[in-house]
Amino acid sequence: MIPTRGSEPRLGFAGLLAALLLTLSSFANGYDLDPNSTQSVKTIAKSMVADLMSFYDGDQPGNTPGLLPDPYYWWEAGAMMGTLIEYWFYTKDDKYVNATKQALLFQVGEYDDYMPINQTRTEGNDDQGFWGLAVMSAAEYNFPHPDPDQPQWLALAQAVFNTQAARWDTEHCGGGLRWQIFQWNTGYNYKNSISQACFFALGARLALFTGNDTYADWADKSWDWMEEVKFIDKEKNWAVYDGAHIETGCTNIVPYQFSYNVGGFILGAAAMYNYTESDVWKNRLDNLIEGVKVFFTGPDKNIMAEVACEPVKLCNTDQQSFKAYLSRWLAVTTQWAPHTADTIRPLLRTSAVAAAKQCVGGDNGHMCGMIWTKDKYDGTTGVGQQMASLEVTLSCIVGQRGAPLTADNGGTSKGDSGAGSEDIGRTEPNRNWRRITAGDRAGAAILTTLIIGLLVCGVGWIMVDESSEKSVKDQFNGFCTSTIGTIAAVAGVGGAAATLHRKDSTVVREKATAVVGVDSSEGSSRVSGDKEIADLPPVLIGNVRNQEPGHQRRVSSMPIGWPHNRSMRGSAMLDPDGIYSMAGGSQSRIDLASIYKTPNFSRPDLSSTDRNSHTSENTNPMEERRRSAEVFYDSTETNGSTGEKHQATDGTSSSVEHDSPEETSRNTEEEDRLAESTIPLEDNGKKNAAPIEDAHSKEETDSSPKENDLSPKETDSSPKERESSEEAPLSTK
Repeated sequence: MIPTRGSEPRLGFAGLLAALLLTLSSFANGYDLDPNSTQSVKTIAKSMVADLMSFYDGDQPGNTPGLLPDPYYWWEAGAMMGTLIEYWFYTKDDKYVNATKQALLFQVGEYDDYMPINQTRTEGNDDQGFWGLAVMSAAEYNFPHPDPDQPQWLALAQAVFNTQAARWDTEHCGGGLRWQIFQWNTGYNYKNSISQACFFALGARLALFTGNDTYADWADKSWDWMEEVKFIDKEKNWAVYDGAHIETGCTNIVPYQFSYNVGGFILGAAAMYNYTESDVWKNRLDNLIEGVKVFFTGPDKNIMAEVACEPVKLCNTDQQSFKAYLSRWLAVTTQWAPHTADTIRPLLRTSAVAAAKQCVGGDNGHMCGMIWTKDKYDGTTGVGQQMASLEVTLSCIVGQRGAPLTADNGGTSKGDSGAGSEDIGRTEPNRNWRRITAGDRAGAAILTTLIIGLLVCGVGWIMVDESSEKSVKDQFNGFCTSTIGTIAAVAGVGGAAATLHRKDSTVVREKATAVVGVDSSEGSSRVSGDKEIADLPPVLIGNVRNQEPGHQRRVSSMPIGWPHNRSMRGSAMLDPDGIYSMAGGSQSRIDLASIYKTPNFSRPDLSSTDRNSHTSENTNPMEERRRSAEVFYDSTETNGSTGEKHQATDGTSSSVEHDSPEETSRNTEEEDRLAESTIPLEDNGKKNAAPIEDAHSKEETDSSPKENDLSPKETDSSPKERESSEEAPLSTK
């Protein structure tokens, strides 16, 4: 039953029924929070925290302490532990103390700095920062200390701060922390305000707790950088923008405003004001509080809202929790800077009442929603919604709790100013593996090159040119020779790199240039361009084209092993550059150009009737196809019993096919013998086509041949006369 103010009534049957109806009515309308009643606040907070813990099972056997189930990231579990510490400090309810301690200590990592190996794929500076802020609160509130053999709260906070201070990046944008710690994570080239806010607030609180000015100096440095890059825009109501990429020098600012960004700087500014009592910090704090009013909307502009995403209902899982941190940090600000209470507390109380009314969801009927400015429940539930409602509810009684402690007024947590030093600069996920030596690298390079060599040789064997005059053995040897040269060069470079590689310790400097592909116009993560690379001789991978006399290019683009039938190869008509060889002898580029440019030369006109004249019932189809190709495309025309060649412009045979001397002599004798018995094509198409004579012979024929006649009239020139005529070059007009 939700408690109400007044004396406790005597309950009979009617009273029990009335109480039940009141309870159901309360759940239907959300919690009826009285912000001025400590009992009301604590009772409702107790119900809210129980619902919050329903999302967490890390304390159950077989589960991992400090982790929330999907879709929640590791950082939000740390933020949730901070909420549980706040709940304990406000209410002194120790029900969840053991689960909180277990989670905080389980996730510290190997070097007690909240960089566990299992989170290297997701952990950024802001993620680590939220765990650091949680243990800082544990130190300030004297949250039950860990056992003496375990890391202490203050030392853990100092370790987080020390590792982040070592990441301060002056090379890009003049300072600031990158969003991501590890170079392979998306966002390594982005500097965001929340990472700076966590670092700034942690430094300010450490200065206040320990009295060490070094932490305060870092807080000053962080603030100054935020103003310089205009992430804090004093000219626009002290807006705190989300961040910018380093490629533009952090000048192209992402202008989104989220509540936890300004909340983190309000928290740090309040701590710095309390530590220094400086008017500079008071002025900064007051202006930030004036600017934070943009996150309070509703009819009276007094109910908290995540204005960047809430009005359009596009807040993601992370953003649903941001109001929790603003509520928490505004509440503690009123203790470090009491003059701000009159402005902050009314805003928190009206927001708390509105948030409590939205707790009507879930199977139990009192899970809290996201949007507090509406009377209607928005239908969402989750860790973020539950944390935000709990934090803003607890803030109603912040004036009744004690202020955060310091080492001077009761804080007993033990610190270690050098904590985290063993882990500064780490970018490798696990440093317990055996150190990789130069010999390991050289061996890996040799094995890699051998494997690649075998693969390349195999590919070379597959790519043997079947049309080449060289034997398969010669082609394979040539290919392997070029490949081995390449492999030797690669192996040499790998061996040299392994020898020159120096690694003075197992720590990899986080500020060193990256070796992975993080794009940056300023070269933040590229290997330095100042290093000279030794000149290496060019390595021939393989000849693209054999320039030896008489060598032919591959005549087919078909796969290896495809039948190379000459009658199916490319034609001169469609290949004027003469790249592909033609049936019966390839025409050279000069020969084709000369013939086509000859005034009296015309391409034969082969009609369907004439094409049919080349076939007969007893003719081999492949032989007939070869003859047709010769008639249509080749400069040499053959009719089965005769043969005649055109001469190239240089007076030599235009045939590119390189036959053996015996074959050449035999072909020449056969052509001379058959040249005297040419048979003209008959009209009925039963005989084979007559040869196409050269340009000089054609000039003596009738200039208007009959239609469909494939050849000019036959001349009776003797072989001697023909030989004389062949010595004259063709006209190129």
